[in-house]
Amino acid sequence: MARGLGALAFMSLGLLAAPAAAQRLPGDAAIIDGFEAVVFGAEITGPLSDSTYLKKFAGPVHYRIENLAATDRRASVRAFMRQIGRQIGGLETVEARGGEAANFVIHVVDRREYARVGREVYRNPFLRVPGNCVVRATYARAGITRSDAIVVSDEGDALFRRCLIEEVLQGLGPLNDNADAPDSVFNDTSKLTSFGPYDRVLMNMLYDARLAPGMSQAEAAPLLPAILRDARRRVRG
Repeated sequence: MARGLGALAFMSLGLLAAPAAAQRLPGDAAIIDGFEAVVFGAEITGPLSDSTYLKKFAGPVHYRIENLAATDRRASVRAFMRQIGRQIGGLETVEARGGEAANFVIHVVDRREYARVGREVYRNPFLRVPGNCVVRATYARAGITRSDAIVVSDEGDALFRRCLIEEVLQGLGPLNDNADAPDSVFNDTSKLTSFGPYDRVLMNMLYDARLAPGMSQAEAAPLLPAILRDARRRVRG
């Protein structure tokens, strides 16, 4: 089974991006190029990563929130997970309660615990864990079987919100960054702190039922124009 090392996300605080409602979507060709970049590319390559096929959850996402931070962020995380369950067609998000099994765990930590939790998630006591957030996805051609997102809580609300959105979305399948993406959390130079229209279109494309885990880029490409048209309509709605 391939293990996706995931994305190391960084954010420098400054002026925030324009509200999501003011953002303009690029043309179809640019969106398809951006989709293929984040879905079929790989930020970290090597034996634990595979960028040759599409990755996503094949069934419901059962998530659990592990809040180890001094500030209880569970309500914020829960609200975002419910939001994406409503706004991404084909994706079902369900909170795992008590001893129920989870296939996506969101670890909310203060800075002092970030490296320790990262090493536990990666099962490597010597791992260097840079940045403010990271996600690990374990997957095979049948789909993602487990994702763990680690998000720092105590360095400001804007950073927490950005990292939460970026790592949760990447843990759902688009494991690559894209420096050309406009107003997107997949672009590490963006200051976006909301789930904007561009990212909503990409995620609706990925979780369209016509795209299956394990598809190659060549297999997916002929389907993308029609899938994009439907995703645009859903996001406008």
